Amino acid sequence: MDWTPVLDWLASHGVRILIILIVCAALYFTLHRLVPPALRLTIPKRMAKKPEEEVEQRIKTLSRVFVRTGVVLIIVAAAFMILAEIGINITPVVAGFGIAGIAIGFGAQSLVRDLIAGLLILIENQYSVGDVVKVADIAGIVEEINLRRTVLRDLDGIVHSVPNGEIRVASNFTQDWSRVNMNISVGYGEDLDHVTEVLNRIGKEMTEDPYWGELILGAPQVRRVDAFEDSGIAIKILGETKPIRQWEVMGELRRRIKRVFDEEGIEIPWPHTKVYFGSPPPPGFAAGAPPSQAPPPTEEVLPPPSEEEGE
Repeated sequence: MDWTPVLDWLASHGVRILIILIVCAALYFTLHRLVPPALRLTIPKRMAKKPEEEVEQRIKTLSRVFVRTGVVLIIVAAAFMILAEIGINITPVVAGFGIAGIAIGFGAQSLVRDLIAGLLILIENQYSVGDVVKVADIAGIVEEINLRRTVLRDLDGIVHSVPNGEIRVASNFTQDWSRVNMNISVGYGEDLDHVTEVLNRIGKEMTEDPYWGELILGAPQVRRVDAFEDSGIAIKILGETKPIRQWEVMGELRRRIKRVFDEEGIEIPWPHTKVYFGSPPPPGFAAGAPPSQAPPPTEEVLPPPSEEEGE
């Protein structure tokens, strides 16, 4: 078998295909090497007043999107160039893609909507990887964002994939800062001024703690008497923390409140049930019937005396 044509083809087209693959690989590694550092230089300048955690989340989110989009473009371009080197005329292929694109466009309007919505989410920085959000009635931590979907993991560990086009309202619980928002109930017999002083002291002590003070931006303080409840009086406490740290701070705050309340003798109420014991009902009283409907007492009827008893 004469291998000369094969060797000639490899010497011309094979070398070009190899060069295409090498260039694509170089572009791939360049994306991974240049995109994250470039974002680390530009993003902090645009978000100079934002917390460091939020800046890092923004860099991570945009890095993933840019790199993955670039990889897709590199693969598509390499495929077209290799087809041309093999000898396949790509002009009809491109024209076919155009016609197919028009047909798909009519049938894939939801996909186009997802891509546009994803682009707006990234441009407007509605949320980033690591934020706790609620979208499409699903709440969880954002694990991934791309142009088509948002991936959330909820508190049970369940992963939810939400198409971006289905997101009408996006609620971000951890952007810039987070809120401590809790109610503490005390008994009706407690001195509210004393309770307020104790709660404010606990919040101040937490801000002076070496560990918790780094997480708290505004000390948790009593804001108002929030409600009169069935078993006690609800007192509203508000404060500010670093993003996503509010639940950790509230857990420690509750632990300290319970300990100090026990020391101060402040009652934490719970539902009470009072049972009253009255006098027993009259004979023949029907259970549940009002007194007016109780049957009258019966009279005992004695039999007439016999003749023998009369004698």
